[in-house]
Amino acid sequence: MNPNPMQDTARSILTARVYDVAVESPLDRMPRLSGRIGVPVLLKREDLQPVFSFKIRGAYNKMAGMSEAALSGGVICASAGNHAQGVALAAARRGVAATIVMPVTTPGIKVEAVRARGGRVVLHGEGFDEAYAHARLLEAETGATFIHPFDDPAVIAGQGTVGLEILRQHGDPITAVFVPIGGGGLAAGVAAIVKFLRPDTRVIGVEPDDAASMKAALDADERVTLDRVGLFADGVAVRQAGAEPFRLCRELLDGIVTVDTDAICAAIKDIFDDTRAVAEPAGALALAGLKIWAAENDPGDGALVAINSGANVNFDRLRHVAERAEIGEGREALIAVTIPEEPGSYRRFIQILGTRAVTEFNYRYADRRDAHIFVGVELRDGGREKRAIMADLSGHGFPAVDMSDNEMAKLHVRYMVGGRVSGLADEVLYRFQFPERPGALLRFLESLKPDWNITLFHYRNHGADFGRVLAGLQVPPADREAFAAALDGLGYPYTDETGNPAYRLFLDAS
Repeated sequence: MNPNPMQDTARSILTARVYDVAVESPLDRMPRLSGRIGVPVLLKREDLQPVFSFKIRGAYNKMAGMSEAALSGGVICASAGNHAQGVALAAARRGVAATIVMPVTTPGIKVEAVRARGGRVVLHGEGFDEAYAHARLLEAETGATFIHPFDDPAVIAGQGTVGLEILRQHGDPITAVFVPIGGGGLAAGVAAIVKFLRPDTRVIGVEPDDAASMKAALDADERVTLDRVGLFADGVAVRQAGAEPFRLCRELLDGIVTVDTDAICAAIKDIFDDTRAVAEPAGALALAGLKIWAAENDPGDGALVAINSGANVNFDRLRHVAERAEIGEGREALIAVTIPEEPGSYRRFIQILGTRAVTEFNYRYADRRDAHIFVGVELRDGGREKRAIMADLSGHGFPAVDMSDNEMAKLHVRYMVGGRVSGLADEVLYRFQFPERPGALLRFLESLKPDWNITLFHYRNHGADFGRVLAGLQVPPADREAFAAALDGLGYPYTDETGNPAYRLFLDAS
């Protein structure tokens, strides 16, 4: 192993060739967020690159260092998003053919974006792993050169120019730079150059809590493969960190922060409020981590910098982001409340809330004794105010359950209140991620035995590569093992929600 990997990577970054295609993106001040946190917060605007993502840097730097002979057979990559567009544009500038293998589930807007930049698209497989394997097969068959999205020293050096620009653009002290992590190429490059030039500046990686492959690797001191990853921040949904990024991040990162979906949505809103730009979930990831870190640590006197890594977001996803941003910012609580089914109960409930705004109210008559309501309440003082509301409700005889962190409640149940049914034997409830492609539902149905009756089904499009589905089925206890085997064979990610309190309060009348 090279005894000083940082120096070699830093030298490669200082000599990287990226500006034939990339621009030096601005480092924008975020005045509103800076005022809330109490120190300057700066946003590195990689969303303003020609492909709306930093990925063009690494792809072009890799190709710029390749010989004409190596490029003669063209280049190939596997990607469903930003790397695909970066490779296509970089190849067009070098005048070489580019083949991009994309999963068949890739939204049409991304496929057309790659074709518009000159790439030949091959659709194969239902996910990245299958597309990657097929791209490697085509590499061997055609002689094309594979351009890895993150596990390549030249790609890492190209991405590292983001960090070099940050240091050049802000000569004053920087307490920490926050970097989104998928495979780790951007984090490795930024950490190498920042630690080389300003070793006192922290470099902190940020991952979604349901796709934290680098954190898992650092905790285990070796690369690990996650069983599955969440897909909301699809740009960083990587099951295993790259070998070269892991080697550098293990030596150079000062820590990793993990964030949930609501925190990412809140960060998207923060970026919009301060810059009027719309970030993709992976693009806002670093800022979400910055906010959590600043709340838990002394940010000092220096600036905090977050990298907005991209803006390739489907417009339909903004509906989901808007719904979740207030919860992620601590400005809204979702609460399930049980009140007596009698005149005057609703009035007493509202009196307890006082002047707080009710953002959502869902109710339907269930029985003559109790009423279960699903309510959203605007918060002015975050968690402290929410705890006070819960205590007030319980103190007045209104049992309350906090649903603000209940994923099933936020995705499905809030739209289904009133669907309580009694007399259903052996019902189980499962939450699924269906691929957004024709035939996905039919495949699900064909995997079930005919006597497993579907009792509930809820789907809502969120503009993503996958669909969120809640399904209830009658499965006798004797069939549960066979049922589990059928779901495993289907291959759709799923979560058993039968014990979820939102199900008990709003959907199950037994």
